[in-house]
Amino acid sequence: MPGTEDPADVRAGFALRTIDLRGAALDHAGLKAALPRPELDVDSASAAVAAIIAEVRSGGFAALSALASRFDGVEQAHTRVPAAALAEALANLDPAVRAGLEESIERAREFAAVQVPEDVSVVYPHGARVTQRWVPVRRVGLYVPGGLAVYPSSVVMNVVPAQAAGVASLAIASPPQKEFGGLPHPTILAAAELLGVREVHAVGGAQAIAALAYGVPAPAGSPADADLAIEPVDVVTGPGNLYVATAKRLVKGAVGIDAEAGPTEIAILADYTAHAGYVAADMVSQAEHDPNAAAVLVTDSEELAAAVRGELALRVRATRHSARVAEALSGPQSAVILVDDVAAGIRVCNAYAAEHLEIHTLDARAVASRVKAAGAIFVGEDSPVSLGDYCAGSNHVLPTSGTAAFASGLGVATFLKAIQVVDYGRAALRDVGDHVVALARAEDLPAHGDAVLARLVPETGAPSAGAPR
Repeated sequence: MPGTEDPADVRAGFALRTIDLRGAALDHAGLKAALPRPELDVDSASAAVAAIIAEVRSGGFAALSALASRFDGVEQAHTRVPAAALAEALANLDPAVRAGLEESIERAREFAAVQVPEDVSVVYPHGARVTQRWVPVRRVGLYVPGGLAVYPSSVVMNVVPAQAAGVASLAIASPPQKEFGGLPHPTILAAAELLGVREVHAVGGAQAIAALAYGVPAPAGSPADADLAIEPVDVVTGPGNLYVATAKRLVKGAVGIDAEAGPTEIAILADYTAHAGYVAADMVSQAEHDPNAAAVLVTDSEELAAAVRGELALRVRATRHSARVAEALSGPQSAVILVDDVAAGIRVCNAYAAEHLEIHTLDARAVASRVKAAGAIFVGEDSPVSLGDYCAGSNHVLPTSGTAAFASGLGVATFLKAIQVVDYGRAALRDVGDHVVALARAEDLPAHGDAVLARLVPETGAPSAGAPR
């Protein structure tokens, strides 16, 4: 469904379109088709990323070094960040930033601790027991992006749940920065040191994902005890740009991933009671991430929509990253969506499945309880997405691009695997033996039944040709 631009927006330097769904009797599929999404060239990214992954797998560190020179403008003897650099970064960290990180870590750890699942068992007759046991993965690779911003908060969001899960080996990868001597940004290094992560590699982009997934031997000629190799991991997590997301998709199967994160997005469901200034401020806060970031307002109030546009006109001009914000608001991924009422707005939000969904309505808690698809829901005007980005205690690594319809945000479970343990004795096996044999023969897998009969009726448990007994 096409949208219309507001002339006042255009004069203010952006063109946030309106999609009017009032009176439209759309089913779920129709709603999904009408909603704004970014236009990304996934096919060309896949080809480029596949070539980079192949280059890293065949060329090892030499390939990483060449890619760092090509993309980051740095020369590397190895990727490992020295322990002294981590310690120095923390020692030089702005005390206010350190205090913010420490608060974020404390709250994230408290929330992560309650996510750790307990092992569970069911006991059947004759002492038969089936247990589900939770075990942390062996090693994880945590990606922290660089690019248009610095993300020490992403260090916290990746590391804390992995540590809570009990992962023994953690490696962080973050792009090398020319202005910092080829190391990742010092604030990222400080956050790693604060969390006790000692293995940090200066490598970014698709090549970082390939290196973590498949491993990279130490550079030729390195001392044997220098520990400069990148050992392969079991799970790769963390947000990134289109190329990082594409790389994660291409290595999935060789390793586990949290998600194929796309550009960040905010949806705000608001009625006539909403504060237009707060709504506009929150839309700008997400739009400053990336020109492809999405900011969507869903409302049944034309008056609120107009007021928000007026606030945006002021805030877009005043914000530091004005050009980036204006581009994001003008893109096909952003819009004001007009609906008949809040109930219709909830249906739109469930179809959109936003990464971040704010609720600015009467009885916001009740409205939030009716939302079934969102990465995280922020209830009421005093729970902005920015809170969740840093210090709410929640995790800001969340599903994007509508994947919140079936996927969850990063959490302790991302770094755990469930192992089922089956413990039956002979008497317990006898209780269900006839059922196993019947089902095996129904599936034309008679040897499955014979494996049970060999224990219960040894004289008839000989190899079977599949004929009925």
